[in-house]
Amino acid sequence: MSVRIRPSEKRTRENPGADRRAWWGLAVLTLPVLLVSMDFSVLYLAIPAITDALDPSAAQQLWILDIYGFLIAGLLITMGNVGDRVGRRRILLLGAAMFGIASVIAAFAPTAGVLVAARALMGIGGATLMPSSLSLIANMFPDAKSRGRAIGVWTAAFAGGSAIGPVVGGVLLHHYWWGVVFLINVPVLAVLFLLGPKLIPEYRAGTGEPFDFIGVGLSLLAILPIVYSIKTMASEGATLPVAAVGVLGVVMFVFFLMHQRRTTAPLLDLKLFRNVQFSAAVTVALFGMMALGGMSYLTGVYLQSVRDFDVLNAALAGLPMAIAVAVFSIGATRIAARVGMRTAFVGSVALAAAGNLGLLWLTTSSPLWVYLVFTSIAGIGYGIQFSLVSDVVVGSVPAERSGAASGISETSFELGTALGLALLGSLATLMFREHGDGWAFGDTLGETLHRSNEMGPAGAELATAAKQAFVDGIHAASLASVIALGVLGVILAVVMRTPRVVEQSVDPELPAAQDS
Repeated sequence: MSVRIRPSEKRTRENPGADRRAWWGLAVLTLPVLLVSMDFSVLYLAIPAITDALDPSAAQQLWILDIYGFLIAGLLITMGNVGDRVGRRRILLLGAAMFGIASVIAAFAPTAGVLVAARALMGIGGATLMPSSLSLIANMFPDAKSRGRAIGVWTAAFAGGSAIGPVVGGVLLHHYWWGVVFLINVPVLAVLFLLGPKLIPEYRAGTGEPFDFIGVGLSLLAILPIVYSIKTMASEGATLPVAAVGVLGVVMFVFFLMHQRRTTAPLLDLKLFRNVQFSAAVTVALFGMMALGGMSYLTGVYLQSVRDFDVLNAALAGLPMAIAVAVFSIGATRIAARVGMRTAFVGSVALAAAGNLGLLWLTTSSPLWVYLVFTSIAGIGYGIQFSLVSDVVVGSVPAERSGAASGISETSFELGTALGLALLGSLATLMFREHGDGWAFGDTLGETLHRSNEMGPAGAELATAAKQAFVDGIHAASLASVIALGVLGVILAVVMRTPRVVEQSVDPELPAAQDS
């Protein structure tokens, strides 16, 4: 059986320097990924200082935290398509410029309103960075083996940014004012601007079909209300107006899908979902991030409020899981090549479920190693599955559509995080409040502990009961995540019947007819 060597593979074999340049380009591509993921988590530490300096209202404080994620979630699919059309490197650098300028504005914001606007601009810029950087990997690494390793590095950078964000923020805020958490973006982006044009190739699809502006509007009207409703219900409880906003988003999503079926150049190519591996990968992204996002939030509260760790030590306790995610992200394609794509996917989901199941052993006084061991086991599973998700999504489509496909997977990650905070967070809160019957519990553990401190010695019993109630809430959320991941694993085992690594992506230089 003869093996066909693609033109790009011939060039790489004839010129090893081109391969080295691609890996250096990947190192540069990880810089914006690292920043975007860091900015999701680093701000939580700075909020108390920002509140003291700018005195935001409750609504402004919510928007300072959430507007960034809202706009990233709403614009990922759009920006992936824009990058395919106008040039992925170009949109990457334009987005980085907007991200950098907005970071400076945020660092020196004189009012809460200016900070909200700056965070919104950062969200728009961040939405260009994620799909552009991931889709460029399809051009820089056309063969499946190298592309899989490169995506593993990309995934490790994304996961690492989320993990080190609190650590970096804690160290900086210990020595400087709150604006420094935004200014650290500037020198990193300067490296991107200096080396990006030299090491990162440009690519555009070159299509002459009209851009789907109606689809952009409908996607924003769908995603933004859904994410807003989920996050608001998670933090403030369900109310009729908030639920109505969510229903509006769902209705707009139905209209969006109807429009995508009719238009000639859709933002979201629904035919992609006929590919079983693509659909499975997007589902894993949604459920995996739901479990990771929800449990990371709850265990973060557990470490600080139940175990009384300070912010920096709580962040350091999360590093073993981050290291596990990073290491197994890079090795995910090797694992899939050895055991098969289906086995790798199902096994990674099983590991994530096992790690979450181990959190049932957490108590108000359990040894720290219980937390470290089981979150690390879950991290191994998340690292494998998230890397394989990106690999499958990029490899399932022609190179000219990889930006749009990347936007789909990244949107699934964002929606999964929002769902995790809403569903698992709400379940834990419900359990906490039910255990508070007969006690003077507040709406949250933090509020209850603050109340107990004001009661003097009599508040010790209240604090103990509140901490136990919160741990019971973690157990309920953990069990729910295990059930969800278990069901997902069974479904994957059934639908992914072909135990092989995803096919190679279409080479950019091959005729467009390969799209079929």
